[in-house]
Amino acid sequence: MQLIPLTTSCLAILATLLGNAQPASSIQLDLGSTQSIKDAASTLAHGVMSYYKGNETGMPVGLLPDPYYWWLAGAMFDQMIHYWYYTGDATYNNIVIQGLMAQISDDEDFMPTNQTRTEGNDDQAFWAFAAMSAAEMNFPPPPSGQPSWLALAQAVFNEQARRWETTACGGGLRWQIFQWNKGFEYKNSISNGCFFQLAARLARYTGNQTYADWADKTWEWMEGSTLLTDQYNFYDGADMKDNCSVPVEQQWTYNVGTFLIGAANLYNYTNGSQKWRTHTEGLLKGAQIFFPPQFGGNIMQEVACESLNTCNNDQPSFKAYLARWMAATTQMAPFTTNTIMPKLRASAQGAAKQCSGAPNGGTACGRAWSTTTWDGKTGIGEQMSALSVIQSNLISKVAAPVTAKKGGTSEGNPNAGTAPSRTGDTDPALTRKVTMADRAGAGILTAVVLGALLGSTWWICFGA
Repeated sequence: MQLIPLTTSCLAILATLLGNAQPASSIQLDLGSTQSIKDAASTLAHGVMSYYKGNETGMPVGLLPDPYYWWLAGAMFDQMIHYWYYTGDATYNNIVIQGLMAQISDDEDFMPTNQTRTEGNDDQAFWAFAAMSAAEMNFPPPPSGQPSWLALAQAVFNEQARRWETTACGGGLRWQIFQWNKGFEYKNSISNGCFFQLAARLARYTGNQTYADWADKTWEWMEGSTLLTDQYNFYDGADMKDNCSVPVEQQWTYNVGTFLIGAANLYNYTNGSQKWRTHTEGLLKGAQIFFPPQFGGNIMQEVACESLNTCNNDQPSFKAYLARWMAATTQMAPFTTNTIMPKLRASAQGAAKQCSGAPNGGTACGRAWSTTTWDGKTGIGEQMSALSVIQSNLISKVAAPVTAKKGGTSEGNPNAGTAPSRTGDTDPALTRKVTMADRAGAGILTAVVLGALLGSTWWICFGA
């Protein structure tokens, strides 16, 4: 008898077969019932938080265990703020607050010194998004003596604005903050898109035009770069050594998502300007690539890696952000509702059927929302994505995000993040000697990213 090598694909098939051999529980979801959506969200939220060990004795607070990177914990906390916002369930609020507070530095920003081997501009921004969501949703405030939610978001904005780089590519943010990390000479859509989104949301919340000016500047840079096409498709990034002239043409859900919600916030901030309506409409059309016609045109797929089974530990979570930001777009730009909601409904129904995996009592979620049985995949990214798209169907039941003038309680600090140690070259974290441990950590990260890029490139070259 010939033995078949246990490749990743074989293991995935075995996992699927074994999973399907067990009684399928799945998430029971009736999108016509608010309570049914809340019940499903409650089950999935418990599944998300089962991955977090920071509330257990001896475990690091605010971090996810290996193999998950620092940024994903910030994204998870943002997801749980949204869970509270949609359902009113405060079960996890204290854990969220504790986790967010544990990852601020002495300079009252999201730059803890123990993350210098992995923290990029995009990573820092996802923590800022959690703080920004907390401010916009009037989430319970941090403990007395701690910086406010708004001030934490402003600190990240101020730091990233100073990192705007003009020696190559005519502007833009680098992917990485620290020069010893691979990717320091790479400018990418997600880092610049996150900065754009943060600036737009701060403009709307505070009414400060300076933030809107930075959002405009970032958009204009993207338009003049090779990263954004005329069809509103976003490529991953480009190398600075080529002056960003040769883009890496992978497309990811969260890239179009972060620009979509940024544009929608600017549409709202400008009282419905035609410019931002046009861009919001264009971005929605650009997002259609992630809703393939073979699945009816409304079910979301991470096209660069999902069908090839090449997604890494980060990428299964990307759909969570597109779903989250599409839902929020309907509040900021209501004219998008009829386009967005059919996609969120169809994707939610598909996600619920995928959440029938053996772990978590038969409600672990897979990736392929276009199939009706669990695909054998599990992870916090899969669980977050299902939670996000399902609870997003409650968007019409909740109030729009507040602003400083309309209901907001989080008081800001426009000078946050401008301490002497955060003024650029004087930051000791940026200028300290690179150690062998730094290089080793960066090498591991590079290997992971390179593997993902190679897999995605295969899809671009040979996929459908």
